[in-house]
Amino acid sequence: MELKRVVVTGLGALTPVGNNLEETWENIVKGVSGAAPIKGFDASQFKTRFACEVKNFQATDFIDRKEIRKMDLYEQYALVAAMEAVKDSGMNLETIDKNEVGVVLGVGIGGIHTFEEQISEYALTKEEKGPRFNPFFIPKMIADIASGRISIQYGFHGPNYTTTSACASSTNAIADAFNLIRLGKANVIVTGGAEAAITEGGVGGFTAMHALSTRNDDPMRASRPFSKSRDGFVMGEGAGILILEELEHAKARGAKIYCEIAGVGMSADAHHLTASHPEGLGANLVMNRALKDAGMAPEDIDYINVHGTSTPVGDVSEAKAIGQVFGEHAYKLNISSTKSMTGHLLGAAGAVEAIVCCLSVKNDIVPPTINHEDDDCDENIDYKMNFTFNKAQQRTVRAALSNTFGFGGHNACCIVKKYQD
Repeated sequence: MELKRVVVTGLGALTPVGNNLEETWENIVKGVSGAAPIKGFDASQFKTRFACEVKNFQATDFIDRKEIRKMDLYEQYALVAAMEAVKDSGMNLETIDKNEVGVVLGVGIGGIHTFEEQISEYALTKEEKGPRFNPFFIPKMIADIASGRISIQYGFHGPNYTTTSACASSTNAIADAFNLIRLGKANVIVTGGAEAAITEGGVGGFTAMHALSTRNDDPMRASRPFSKSRDGFVMGEGAGILILEELEHAKARGAKIYCEIAGVGMSADAHHLTASHPEGLGANLVMNRALKDAGMAPEDIDYINVHGTSTPVGDVSEAKAIGQVFGEHAYKLNISSTKSMTGHLLGAAGAVEAIVCCLSVKNDIVPPTINHEDDDCDENIDYKMNFTFNKAQQRTVRAALSNTFGFGGHNACCIVKKYQD
């Protein structure tokens, strides 16, 4: 069976550095940090009091007020980003075969805002009111509801589900969407991910694990991947949506094409609940699998958007794996962590970073890894590799690889390349 080719024809983004695709990309290239003191709740008693929140977002600008009451924040983010991506794709919603359009999203946590609100209200009022819950509690909370919401919005009847693999969730969703299309199971898939977990429970839970940076006096410089003084990741939120489309279907309707999905890879560390394998075993395996799936050699890759969360262990193991997989070519490619600007969007991270790779390939620009000081070097990291510190670099980007690794040892990556007819 000959596999079909898959291209990217639409993008949408809602992130801590921009409320749409254009603003997000512009600020990522400029090296703008989205970190600031938390505004969503009173964090004054928390060890970590800052995050990368979405700013100046008004759901009523996009969604009917009655519907908003039925939606968790992460679902609102997903729908708004999907609206931008669908519009960007130029799909004619009157003529397209909606039976052949699916939705596959990645979500790491889901409706934690709704869960916390409902349980807190129950705990405070149960003696007075008894066990009373909002009838939309479950639909707002469950992790799959955003993909369902998008399909309902547009009447898309194709494959519809959600992948959950912690921080690898949306890359797994992109991989599934890619495979569904190249196997002929759909013509178009709306894919990507969303997350909105900057809550008391989200921040408190990650803080208890000692996973978050505590640089409260300088939040904008707190996410510093591959720097010696890194002390944990910075939580982010938002959504990234990609429209994946079978090539001939895209050409037939005259769609613009950002790039082509070349291949995907998946693996497991099988090592620890939260820590990556110290020698990068799973990361090595997943990158090699993606290269094999794409039919590409290490030398074909010009840019890696790394997982690069700014944790002491994770950054070292990923840098080791890149050296193992790419050998001497590791010194010729560009590497960057855009989490230094967006923070870590958890289940949505892979989608936003895949979008960055698409735009890097399209525009021949590699965004920076910000917040690195010249003398702030970790003896466990090979700085002969180009981490694109502090300033974006222009270069031809023939192909870019995006890494995502999640708690539980889940690893996923995808490769995008310049489209050639």
